[in-house]
Amino acid sequence: MRTFSPLWLLLVSQLLVGCESLHFPWEKGAATVVPGTETVEASQPVGPGAQCPEPVAVVCAEPEVKVVERVIERRFEKVVEVPVAKDKLVLGAVETVSIEPGGLFLESVIDTGSATSTLSAQELTRFERDGKEWVRLKLAPPDSGAEADLTTVELPIKRHIRVARPGFESQRRPVVEMSLTVGEVTHMVEVNLTDRSGSDMPMRIGRNFLKDAAVVDVSRRNVQGEPKAPNTK
Repeated sequence: MRTFSPLWLLLVSQLLVGCESLHFPWEKGAATVVPGTETVEASQPVGPGAQCPEPVAVVCAEPEVKVVERVIERRFEKVVEVPVAKDKLVLGAVETVSIEPGGLFLESVIDTGSATSTLSAQELTRFERDGKEWVRLKLAPPDSGAEADLTTVELPIKRHIRVARPGFESQRRPVVEMSLTVGEVTHMVEVNLTDRSGSDMPMRIGRNFLKDAAVVDVSRRNVQGEPKAPNTK
């Protein structure tokens, strides 16, 4: 009877029992036991009888998402079209105004920033008549510098106002009533008087004449032309 070596017997026995942990010294990754120690290092077995490791599910962490709220504020300019009544005047930045008393035609600035109208006159003189305060003023026709051409006007003073201008001392001005005509519209309004000789524009039409009567187009001049008194239609 032929004798089998112990190594063959061990191999056959392991194959019969289905052991998958049999390792040979010459196989890579075989378990190594160091005498005198308790540490055993072993690699995964390789070869036909090696057992594959269980699959492990790898879950990747979701990246952190930062949500930044951006608020953009937009401002839109709202254009409102205001209808203009048909019976209102359309005035330019400069218009010719007829004043009474005096009967003069003066180039006037249309000043929406002034509450009352202003007239620049010469030789303002206050005096008393019948117990009331009056004022005497002289007006020069346009393009006339001769003293003989000056027109003298006397009017009762209704009240006084104090006007402050940047860079100038405040002035106490007399206020009188005058009839002003622009185009075909005539209004009796309050006019404050100031002594401002040599002014290119002796008259400034304020809001007390413009209110409820006219609209202003500052890009135009002399829209209404020469004034027309109500009795000369």
